[in-house]
Amino acid sequence: MPGRIVPANDAWIAEAAQMIRAGALVAFPTETVYGLGSDAANGEAVARIFEAKGRPSFNPLIVHVAGLEQAVIIGSFSATARRLTEAFWPGPLTLVVPRLETTDVSDLVSAGLPTVAIRAPDHPIARELLKQANRPIAAPSANRSGHVSATRAEHVAADLGDNATLILNGGPTAHGLESTVLSLVGDTPVLLRPGAVSIETIEQVIGEKIARANEKGEHLTSPGQLRSHYAPHSKLRLNATTWKSDEAVLGFGKVAKHPCRASINLSPSGDLIEAAANLFAALRALDESGADTIAVTPIPTAGLGEAINDRLERAAAPRD
Repeated sequence: MPGRIVPANDAWIAEAAQMIRAGALVAFPTETVYGLGSDAANGEAVARIFEAKGRPSFNPLIVHVAGLEQAVIIGSFSATARRLTEAFWPGPLTLVVPRLETTDVSDLVSAGLPTVAIRAPDHPIARELLKQANRPIAAPSANRSGHVSATRAEHVAADLGDNATLILNGGPTAHGLESTVLSLVGDTPVLLRPGAVSIETIEQVIGEKIARANEKGEHLTSPGQLRSHYAPHSKLRLNATTWKSDEAVLGFGKVAKHPCRASINLSPSGDLIEAAANLFAALRALDESGADTIAVTPIPTAGLGEAINDRLERAAAPRD
């Protein structure tokens, strides 16, 4: 029975871990709010998170890990980042750090950006789920886009219904407020989202002031919202139905066979979930073909197609 609320006992946590490994979505409690989780390395499972939340926009997701040992094979942790993990992990602090090229975490988790957001939750159910799944879990809040975050299992069921295969019931969450998100990508730490850990407390640990996002020009918008973003070196030509032999082709569904430099079909069957999972890796691969232009065949705008087209439009926008 999909979308059912179950007690978070040993048997059901083990079942939830198996579902995560199999590519299903599982809702679980953290100390902040309930999260809607999937295997962070499974691109199609991650794509289903966006679909389930009803917000077809590929904003970066937070990757939940058991601790620093798991985190350092996903992102690059500076001395400052390590001090913060010692002080606040497990806990409601998310660190945005440079993404390692060697990680198997899906590109969709990072929305194609060279960074990744990571935290170690401080909730016994979440921690046991991470332990038994034995892999990082991508998990935004378990609510429909635009709705109040879910702090009880019944909130998740009311918002997501059958979109969560299983809902682990851990009762009301302790904080009821999302984690604090701090960027450690540049020279100065930058607050991207206030949350359950105060900035003053963080500043005491690292011994320096933290800039707010609106105080630094490069952080005026949320990750992925700049008009020209996700851009390969090659130029993109959208809604292409024909192409030159020296162009690369990014296809979707049934694509006419014409000579081209290189081609990748996001989903020959026309599956938008599959296409979303393959998007960023395909752009990188075609960029490496050396083609000056990538011709992109039409992609429907319904559902996840809206987000796919949004990212392609940003990639095709005039460069600064």
